[in-house]
Amino acid sequence: MNNPFSLQRTLSVARKELLHIIRDPATLFFALFIPLIELFMLGYAINTNVRNVRTAVLDQCRTEESRRLLQAFVNSNDFRIVAEVWSDQELSRAIVAGQARVGIKIPENYSRQLEAKQTAQILVLVDGSESSIAGEALNVSNAITLRESLLRVLGDQPLPIQAMPRILFNPDTRSANFFIPGLMVVMCQMMAIMLCANAIVREKENGTLEQLFMTPVKAGELILGKLIPYLVLTLIEFCAILAFMRVVFQVPIHGHVITLLMLTLPFVFTFLGLGLYISTRVATREAAGQAAMGTMMPSIFLSGYVFPLDSMPVVFQVIGYMFPTTWLIDAARGVILRGAGWSELWMHSVVLWSMGVAAFALAMMKFRKRLT
Repeated sequence: MNNPFSLQRTLSVARKELLHIIRDPATLFFALFIPLIELFMLGYAINTNVRNVRTAVLDQCRTEESRRLLQAFVNSNDFRIVAEVWSDQELSRAIVAGQARVGIKIPENYSRQLEAKQTAQILVLVDGSESSIAGEALNVSNAITLRESLLRVLGDQPLPIQAMPRILFNPDTRSANFFIPGLMVVMCQMMAIMLCANAIVREKENGTLEQLFMTPVKAGELILGKLIPYLVLTLIEFCAILAFMRVVFQVPIHGHVITLLMLTLPFVFTFLGLGLYISTRVATREAAGQAAMGTMMPSIFLSGYVFPLDSMPVVFQVIGYMFPTTWLIDAARGVILRGAGWSELWMHSVVLWSMGVAAFALAMMKFRKRLT
């Protein structure tokens, strides 16, 4: 005969489970605090309004009128002048390198045309590899020149100032051209960290880790040996996604693929090292998966993949630049869309390799081989 339902027994089981949760601080941390931290970060950092777009200026006129026009761009809070260049080549190079997202060129005859009551045209070059910035830059630049024109116009005169916008690299503003290079990076990050996060944990659960301790293999050799297969596998996946992007989605590749692969190598190395570090610190695959997924949301939303980094508060921009994802997404868009080469992206390589070496060293430092 079945025993009747007992609330006391149910509460006893619930108490036992609660004690298990309290005694597992890693699970408790990822269950309670990670969502709150991510909510705090993303709530303050994400801003769908594009602001403070990095802008390079080529002012060939250098008069009071040209300076007043540039000040109108700055006062809009949508543009932030980060560089003043002296030639068309420098202006183009600043945009290709990602130093600026918008370039403004004021011609030498700008003031003379205004004085002659003719239409003075300015050139606005917009980086089309970031579609949200491209649309906002076009709208705001047209609005600024229209406002400045209305301040000057008299009677039936034509508008004295006209912006000539030109979208570079992605003139049709195709969303696939913008999202897929970033998505390719995010997918490789997910694969690398998830696979490696289970590497040491699997040995623990299978009981084979102690057997490895009995071998002459050193800690660094063990971790590097665990890392190499996943490194090769992730790079193969990256190349497959790259080919799929080009053939199926028709995203043009303007730069050299070898440059992108050279930058992808330290990126994958970094997240493999981070995954191995996670696997040395947790006891179960569930905890390893939680820890790995805890790195995904901040690195996606604070990397410029969806929302422009320039529009975020300064503190979150600094945090964003601490993620390898930020550097490789910018490099991927640079190579694929802007045709950037090694001369423009060498700093990305330095940063990514530094992060990769640090992540691998941290994994080795935290992994202690016990001799029995």
